[in-house]
Amino acid sequence: MPDAVRTPSLLECCAAAIGAVSGAVQPRRPDERFLRAISDAGLPNARRTVTVTSLAQTPRSVPTAAVVEGRFSPLRITNSLTSFVIQHPDATFIVDPGYCVDADHRALAQLPRLLRMAVRPPSDTIPTIAALLAEPDLPAPDFALPTHAHWDHVCGLLDLPGIPVHLHSTEHNWISRGTVAPVGGVRDSLKDRPLVEYDLDGPPVLTFTRSHDLFSDGSIVLVDLAGHTPGSIGILAHTRRGWILLAGDAAWHSLQIDEIRQKASFPGNFADVDRDLTFKSLHRLHLARHFATIIPTHDHDATRRLATRAEQDEP
Repeated sequence: MPDAVRTPSLLECCAAAIGAVSGAVQPRRPDERFLRAISDAGLPNARRTVTVTSLAQTPRSVPTAAVVEGRFSPLRITNSLTSFVIQHPDATFIVDPGYCVDADHRALAQLPRLLRMAVRPPSDTIPTIAALLAEPDLPAPDFALPTHAHWDHVCGLLDLPGIPVHLHSTEHNWISRGTVAPVGGVRDSLKDRPLVEYDLDGPPVLTFTRSHDLFSDGSIVLVDLAGHTPGSIGILAHTRRGWILLAGDAAWHSLQIDEIRQKASFPGNFADVDRDLTFKSLHRLHLARHFATIIPTHDHDATRRLATRAEQDEP
């Protein structure tokens, strides 16, 4: 039996609805003072390169204004639950294994009804395991590395029994403490499997204040993108064609990063644990985009461009 899950209060629902209307008329403005205060620590000194491949996924069309606060053009953009495979000389791992077989019953059923209606993906969404099997040239992953612990970034683990998961210690503490889960569809995915915790114990990288060098060679560096969840991270990868930053859900679409626009209050208020901190992470991504190609997990068009780039990176 799944653990009880926190449900938004009536007051929170009202605040999200009011915020969606006010934000559509007057979106939150960038903090110019904070932008000027962000320092650039430079890129890592990478000694090896990796290949990043985005797995096939079904897109869905969503209203732009529901993703990018106050943005109505284009009227709609494409969104998808994309997973990625990164091949490093020492290991292959999957980033954001986000969709499982029978997700309606195994993950979505644990979400509050209001959120279920807002986030339910198309019926032909491709389970992560199926997308992996459709790529026979990719090695089997040695471990999984979610950018954060939300159902649509981890529930694909349910079809990958036994695979170890690398998870930021802050994120693990947030999702596992207490008898009531902070979000639904996550604890079952992490249960009874090897878990490797890490801390962001390294120096600043680019515009980000903390980091963790995953292989100690500068090729994969995890950076702090807290806000969407307490332990959200980005994955900075050194490929033969340049630097790529998988940004998880710090932004849902590249337009947010380009224009420094937060998610609309509905459903953004329910998605971001700390809206102010998430907005600051957007500022950091906005400046970092000059040095790395930034890929939000759910920006379908951005992930497809990455698939093309990954093919060009093949030896």
